[in-house]
Amino acid sequence: MHITESSSKALITLRSMEERDAEATAQLCAELGYQRSTEDVLNWIETISLNKEGQAAFVAYKDEVILGWVEVSMERRLQSPPFALIGGLVVKAEARGMGVGRLLCGRAEQWGWQHGAEKIRVTSRSTRTDAHRFYLQSGFEETKLSHVFEKCKSKRA
Repeated sequence: MHITESSSKALITLRSMEERDAEATAQLCAELGYQRSTEDVLNWIETISLNKEGQAAFVAYKDEVILGWVEVSMERRLQSPPFALIGGLVVKAEARGMGVGRLLCGRAEQWGWQHGAEKIRVTSRSTRTDAHRFYLQSGFEETKLSHVFEKCKSKRA
């Protein structure tokens, strides 16, 4: 499904992320501060292609140049009603302010509602104040602060 919207500066099209987007997606991961190889991203795209009901990713582009991407998944927890989680959203630095993030966020929300979400949730690193402002302006409310704990396989006790 391709969705085209015009913003004040450009004609921007949205579509599901495809294998051909792996390199551009990996580059945008770096803008978020994560290092993912093109091969890693390609494997991820192939995996979510098999899990169409539980997870999706969309790209925004103009003239075949990827401007940003969003990834969303359905989360079903014992302790809460189903919700959609925007796991990642990034817009190329030079495309910010063109409405790309708003379009991508809207597409992720639409997908979540269509898949039975009661809420759409997004998390954002505490240092990303511009992202926080964007989410608040997009109708999200800050509901809690959390700490994230990880255990790496290589460091198991």
